[in-house]
Amino acid sequence: MKKKLFDFKHIKGDFTGGLVAGVVALPLALAFGVQSGMGATAGLYGAIAVGIFAALFGGTETQASGPTGPMTVVSAALVATAIQSHGSLDNAMSVILLTFLVGGLFQVIFGFLNIASYVKYFPYPVISGFMSGVGLIIVILQLFPFAGLGSSKSTLAVIQNLPTLFTEFNVSALILGAITIAIYYLFPKITKAIPSALVALIGATLIAYFTKMDVPLIGEIPSGLPAFKLGGILNVDSSVYSLVVEYALVLAVLGSIDSLLTSVIADNMTKTKHNSNRELIGQGIGNMLAAAIGGIPGAGATKGTVVNINAGGKTRLSGIIHGLVLLAVLLGLGKLAAHIPLCVLAGLLIPIGFKIVDFKGLKHLTKVPRPDAVVLVLVLLITTFGSLIHAVGIGITLACLLFMKKSGDISEKGLEVGKISDIDNSKPWQDEQEFYEKYKDKVIIKHLYGPLFFGFTSYFKDQIKALPDDIKAVILRMDRVPYVDQSGLYTIEEIIFDLRAQGTEVIIVGLKDQPNDMFKAIDIIPDLVPEEDLFDTVEESFVYLRSKLK
Repeated sequence: MKKKLFDFKHIKGDFTGGLVAGVVALPLALAFGVQSGMGATAGLYGAIAVGIFAALFGGTETQASGPTGPMTVVSAALVATAIQSHGSLDNAMSVILLTFLVGGLFQVIFGFLNIASYVKYFPYPVISGFMSGVGLIIVILQLFPFAGLGSSKSTLAVIQNLPTLFTEFNVSALILGAITIAIYYLFPKITKAIPSALVALIGATLIAYFTKMDVPLIGEIPSGLPAFKLGGILNVDSSVYSLVVEYALVLAVLGSIDSLLTSVIADNMTKTKHNSNRELIGQGIGNMLAAAIGGIPGAGATKGTVVNINAGGKTRLSGIIHGLVLLAVLLGLGKLAAHIPLCVLAGLLIPIGFKIVDFKGLKHLTKVPRPDAVVLVLVLLITTFGSLIHAVGIGITLACLLFMKKSGDISEKGLEVGKISDIDNSKPWQDEQEFYEKYKDKVIIKHLYGPLFFGFTSYFKDQIKALPDDIKAVILRMDRVPYVDQSGLYTIEEIIFDLRAQGTEVIIVGLKDQPNDMFKAIDIIPDLVPEEDLFDTVEESFVYLRSKLK
């Protein structure tokens, strides 16, 4: 039976979810537009186009899409580079919009070529370092606007000009920015029914308006429907094509990762399964149309998607309504937005920047394998103070080289490397036969074979998710796993946490020295797996489970 494009059975929940998601997205769209260097209007246009069309054509029923921190940081880098070579934003606009358009086109191509299946192989340290760098860029670039001053377009320039911050700051802007952050963090303690970002935006803006604070404002936002802006791309000089392709690829890859990670969160919340390739096609179409009206590109927004689902959103109609809510704001309240102070938007973006930083990965830097820590720090530094494009390329290359070296070291020591896994092999090993026949309806035995590294983690997660919910225990045989990297470490942690949450006990057998040290370093042992659930041999685990399952 062919699935309907729209199922109006859930119209009430979809309307509520879309409305709330749109309200949450409004202040962020304005703030990300300003951060990009193209103005609040571009953020709003991008949120409308990506929000509506990514929902309409995408592969995640409850996804709410729009400008996100990572995509905005790349867009801001592009805008700064284009202005530097063209003299002004107006002169550079055709190059910028062409890049956004090609980035969306690349995403559509990714979807048709099944590139989504390869995105999951990105090493954790690379993603962690990149996302943390993006978070720091957002925070650093908002320091000057927070103090009521104009901001430089690069983090290095901001650091170099820091003394100016302490001599020329605007007291009113600092007070207003501090009020914004305070409302953002404290209002949820009163109620979570109204998004704190919206309350902070409106509350701080009203304070500035009625007390006549002398602080820089957003300025006028055009009312009415946006106009078509791609007329000048045909006249773009061929000398900038390399710049266009370079940034378009980064936007496409980053937007794909950002969206697919949010899709996984949506799947976990709704117990559904998204279509990765269709999601990339939908995001690409949304970003192409955003470019067509002068908007910045976006991706699946985690916060908007979560509030959409929690407020009752069930189908893609909720994502479309989320975009239409923003369109209604543009048509009806555009002039009012002109009074929003830039320091208020900075006060919203600074907490968001810190949320993007992967504090978990940073906290474990001294505990995870040293090669992973080196990659993470290197990617973070290059992202924050250098090139986002080079950061990802160098990070992936270095992670692969270090893994190959580690695999060679393992082989030289005479340890088993073999296949990465045979965990989907339903046949029990010889020493498991008798136990398997008696308890196969209650206990699952998973065999891990070889290094547990970033190229294998997604496959492992899928295998574990396929397990029946009524299983009493899962035995992880790790006696043939000589090495676990940071990606594998966090995958094991996530899997054990999810299994325990559904009441399934996790037994680990034959843990070797390096994985054992890593598990203890980040408290998988004993917080998630107590000592009594660790066994040297599978026979010992069988004795324990026989007594427990009686």
